[in-house]
Amino acid sequence: MYMKTSSKHILLVEDDTNFGSILRDYLQLNGYKVQLARNGLEGFEKFRKSQFDLCVLDVMMPYKDGFTLAREIRSKNKEIPLVFLTAKSMKEDVLQGYKIGADDYLTKPFDSDILLQKIEVLLKRTQSNNLKPNGAVHFDIGAFHFNSRLRTLSYKKNAPISLSPKESQLLYLLVQNKNDLLTREHALTQIWHDDNYFTSRSMDVYIAKLRKYLKQDSSIEITNIHGEGFRLVVS
Repeated sequence: MYMKTSSKHILLVEDDTNFGSILRDYLQLNGYKVQLARNGLEGFEKFRKSQFDLCVLDVMMPYKDGFTLAREIRSKNKEIPLVFLTAKSMKEDVLQGYKIGADDYLTKPFDSDILLQKIEVLLKRTQSNNLKPNGAVHFDIGAFHFNSRLRTLSYKKNAPISLSPKESQLLYLLVQNKNDLLTREHALTQIWHDDNYFTSRSMDVYIAKLRKYLKQDSSIEITNIHGEGFRLVVS
């Protein structure tokens, strides 16, 4: 264990009083500033009033569960990393978390050192994701215009929609490989920095979101190359 030189601010929402206090103290001992909330309602109030670098959310809580809280947080901030804590190990619950926009997941009981390591990785990833892409930032995709620096996608003369960091990064990789294969492995290592079952399912969720955005132009299609990856096809 070692002390951090920078003091990142973490929102911890955990309804188990003893466990939450222990986890808060542990993270503080490792150099993080931590605000502890006892339920989802209190968690969202704290989130609205302060600036946080990362949120750790229990899933099963009274008044407002972790999934509902995560949706509210995402409506205010698409970029902040989210880690879910749950006593469940059901695949459906894990996938629901990723659909909302979870960055990682831990099933109780877990080793606190593992949570610490995940937090460090996510914060480093957030810093690297804030770097602007090299080279061109303006792309025409059929009738769409994509600005990878501003993370906006506009259809004809309609108002642009804002993309989340992962949506923008994934579309950027697809555009860079337009009409060619973007392998799963490359996308996962570039964006998620890990290639496993759950990150792969998470990427499928983001592919579905991009398809929904682009469906207004019938000349554009994101095709699935089974077992290999995806192609952004513009006819």
